[in-house]
Amino acid sequence: MDLDLIRKLTVPSESKIVFLVMDGLGGLPREPGGLTELETARTPNLDALASRSVCGCTVPVGPGITPGSGPGHLALFGYDPLHFVIGRGVLEAVGIDLDLGPDDVAGRGNFCTIDNQGRVTDRRAGRISTETCVRLTGLLRDRVRLPGVEFLVEPVKEHRFVLVLRGKGLGGELSESDPQQLGVAPLDIHPLSSAPDRAASQRTADLVNEFSAQARRILSGEPAANAVLLRGLDRRPSIPTMAEVYGLRSAAIAVYPMYRGLAKLVGMTALPSGTKLADEFDALEKYWKDYDFFYLHFKYTDSRGEDGDFDAKVAMVEEFDQFVPRVMNLKPDVVVVTGDHSTPSLLKGHSWHPVPSLVYSPYCRCDGTAKFGERTCARGALGTFPAVDLMPLAMANALRLTKFGA
Repeated sequence: MDLDLIRKLTVPSESKIVFLVMDGLGGLPREPGGLTELETARTPNLDALASRSVCGCTVPVGPGITPGSGPGHLALFGYDPLHFVIGRGVLEAVGIDLDLGPDDVAGRGNFCTIDNQGRVTDRRAGRISTETCVRLTGLLRDRVRLPGVEFLVEPVKEHRFVLVLRGKGLGGELSESDPQQLGVAPLDIHPLSSAPDRAASQRTADLVNEFSAQARRILSGEPAANAVLLRGLDRRPSIPTMAEVYGLRSAAIAVYPMYRGLAKLVGMTALPSGTKLADEFDALEKYWKDYDFFYLHFKYTDSRGEDGDFDAKVAMVEEFDQFVPRVMNLKPDVVVVTGDHSTPSLLKGHSWHPVPSLVYSPYCRCDGTAKFGERTCARGALGTFPAVDLMPLAMANALRLTKFGA
């Protein structure tokens, strides 16, 4: 999408837009010819909303490309993820309110479990508690020594932490140590071919590899979290804000720091809320008069998919469905329901499959979709289309775009 064009076409309005994002929404059947998690779930409220909407399936990056959460969300907000590349570590760091300087390199860390041969047996260390994460990051902060550089190790949530390297002569665009599979050893980190300063990036890679090696020795006595995996190592990029592009006062309601960080990078206000889904909808109602655009994120459809738990993902979809009336009672002008990517429990991870999506407004051409699901949305009037097109569709239906040309 051409952000400069959208900026020129944007006009003031009092209309309100809500994006309801169920992370990892799309799925696959347990057996050939069966129903996906979303199709299995009892979703009377989402089905009723779909019947009043125009539906389709979104492609976050491109056909056959499996997206990370960062690229998937950037696309939802109308930013081409192939142009605006953000390291996962930057998102996590900003999400926990770390102030990243221009020379800082941030990476997202997982505590993980390795066996006696150094092979990864659990990439998330059994999803250790946040309290355990706080204790372990404290150990690393106190005992790791890296020459010639300052570093921060901060807990995020459960098994996740942030590593920030701070100093001159550091470079970004690094590979990751997470092999994304079990039964193999963590990978060595190296500069990517796109790294602009290879010497600086090589020095940074060496420092990160040394951090990982020292962490493994320090954590060797831990029952589960006895090593670390690092990914998304990069600097903070420059991105135009939602206010600059769309003229929107925008707000994010998200529990996990990474998603709050992404929202803040594009200029959203990260609103305070509790950790339960009900708390997020409480925040939506509390701040309804203060913003034009709301992004409300629900993580656990993705988490249960990554766990390979089909029934638990079904239950998460059904839980979310119960809260849809609270949104509609606020009388929003536009509602978008979608996901940042698919996470089929069959695959236990992100996938390339298009994501079921709907756009509701008084001005949409309802396409007769009776149930919100993968197959029904694929037959909707929007068809299968790029996720970056959701924002201009939402803006148009909110009467926030003027015509192009005479």
